[in-house]
Amino acid sequence: MEYQFDKEWTLHPIGGDTGQAFMGTHKQERVFLKRNSSPFLAALSMEGITPRLIWSKRTSTGDTFSAQEWLRGHTLTEQEMHQSQVINLIHRYQHSDHLYKMLVKIGGQEWDCQDFLAAYQDQFHEHLASHSLLNEVVAYLEDSAAFINQSLRTVCHGDLNRKNFLLSEQNRLYLVDWESVRIADPMSDLTQVLVQYIPGEDWESWWERYGLEVDEGTYLRIEWFALINLLLLIKESYRKDRQLDVNEAILKLRHIYDNRYFQEQY
Repeated sequence: MEYQFDKEWTLHPIGGDTGQAFMGTHKQERVFLKRNSSPFLAALSMEGITPRLIWSKRTSTGDTFSAQEWLRGHTLTEQEMHQSQVINLIHRYQHSDHLYKMLVKIGGQEWDCQDFLAAYQDQFHEHLASHSLLNEVVAYLEDSAAFINQSLRTVCHGDLNRKNFLLSEQNRLYLVDWESVRIADPMSDLTQVLVQYIPGEDWESWWERYGLEVDEGTYLRIEWFALINLLLLIKESYRKDRQLDVNEAILKLRHIYDNRYFQEQY
């Protein structure tokens, strides 16, 4: 299905959950268009985190479309998520003072542990609500949340799925789809990658490449956010009727929970 836009551009919908992304074509020109994207996009483009922002236009309906350069390339595979390019890109935006100050300036949401727990419990399916392991993990996370609520806050993408990493033909890696951007504990982003793509035996070498110095407090944060991200992954996979993904995430959840470093303290 095609849409006419601004009497010049034709919009071709691109698959995704939000329905807000399009390929825009005008004569021989092609761009990536996003409807009502975050105003944070301009700062990300300047930092080279996302593809270059070309222009933004407001339509008669009040929508704003942002156009970025259309890059030839591919989204990352699960195996490519192990690469140092991924670690370096995450490190760049999490350690950028400019991006942090810009996100604060435009009113970026601040998330603490309770916000992550609330996101898990929002619109919760009754089948998952009766699952004893999930409930036990939630109780543990609620009890231990106070120990990490005062931790460091940085820019966090919020949806580090491999499909949001774009590797261009020039071997330049970009991160797209910043609609869930927030100010939060950086472990909330790092553990999204770890629980989805990195085998448990490789976690330590992964965060060493990131440059993370892990003491007891940091380890607790890693475990806490690994558990909440697995709960969120289970919830989303169940919503999409991906039972194999649900089962795999539950196995990971049980392993981390049963072997948690601080279990004797709670």
